[in-house]
Amino acid sequence: MTEAAVCPVHHERDHPLQPPIGFAEAVSDGPVRMVWPNGVEAWMVSSYAGVRQVLSDSRFSTRKGGQPEMRTDDGEEVLDPDQPGNINGIDGAEHMRLRRPLSRGFMVKRMNELRPRIQQIVDEHLDVMEAKGAPADLVTSLCLPLPSLVIAELLGVPPEHQELFQATAGDLFGKNGSKDEYLAHATKLAEVLTPIVEAKRAAGTNDDMIGLMANDTDFSMDELIFLCIGLLAAGHETTSNFLGLFTLHLFEKPDQLEILRRDPSRADVVVEELMRYTVGQLGGPGLTRRATEDVEVDGVLIRAGDWVSVSLMANLDEALCPRAEQLDLDRDAVSHLGFGFGPHQCLGANLARAELQIGLRTLFERFPNLRPAVPVTEMAYRNDMITYGAAEIPVVW
Repeated sequence: MTEAAVCPVHHERDHPLQPPIGFAEAVSDGPVRMVWPNGVEAWMVSSYAGVRQVLSDSRFSTRKGGQPEMRTDDGEEVLDPDQPGNINGIDGAEHMRLRRPLSRGFMVKRMNELRPRIQQIVDEHLDVMEAKGAPADLVTSLCLPLPSLVIAELLGVPPEHQELFQATAGDLFGKNGSKDEYLAHATKLAEVLTPIVEAKRAAGTNDDMIGLMANDTDFSMDELIFLCIGLLAAGHETTSNFLGLFTLHLFEKPDQLEILRRDPSRADVVVEELMRYTVGQLGGPGLTRRATEDVEVDGVLIRAGDWVSVSLMANLDEALCPRAEQLDLDRDAVSHLGFGFGPHQCLGANLARAELQIGLRTLFERFPNLRPAVPVTEMAYRNDMITYGAAEIPVVW
């Protein structure tokens, strides 16, 4: 790719809950060139139809050349695409070999069985928050511990290790770390996980996901360990950020918050609309692929070897729903792209939905007068992470 990129990636935001400055305008005319901070150039696709095409078309590979956002400034890949168990860096039959056994652990039936435990964790943490009194930081009080504890218990990580995993998992999502730093964090987790996996394999247990993977599949030990690390990190960071961002959007739109307060039983539909809208408002590039042959997307020819990033601003495309740029919690759920699309669609979407529905509903039922202690624009945000979110959410009630 030799032409100059027209859209730098990491813009500043005028408002922390809106897309980067100028981003929407830059990508409005179809696929455009963009450039990562490390100099890697790519196409940006932002239409609803175009994003679905890229994420479902086997001619766009997750493997070919790795991910540009996971490269250091000198072009070195942080995450080895040949790492055993790197489920997000492989395609086709090899991808399905790893994904299919994991999918059983995230089925709707299993997630419904988890709901009472998720409710218990939410209640316990809100008990502590209430006992300590206002003001409180919602991030440390609920948003971070909820998904961390749930994914650790789902996997079968003993309680004595859960604090370590919660502290270390987030480090894997930093955008500015070196390859050595990334490997150091992963190694720390691997040293704790290895004896856990070995013990479950020896005992033949299958009552949690680690046991299920260790005994019911042909995963190698290296694959098992890396898959566990990936699940712990993803389950920790993404849902935590979305629970916080959902709350902030509701603070900024009290008319929409009133809809949830008026009918908490609609939490399932509310979460779908908040996911659609919030992911769309994040802007910027999301998932990345590389073309293995020439492909036309939205009338633009993308050449073999070109990088392609998708912007989930596609969730704000009028082709998806009327008034897509507006948050409307009275809206029926639509087929948004908040959990991705295609063969790499988020494995833990059912788990995330359960956590977000229970967490959000209970939070505003328990604290009907919950409100920000400082303006949303004055809170601290995490621009140094691959998944954007609030670093703190001071609240009173």
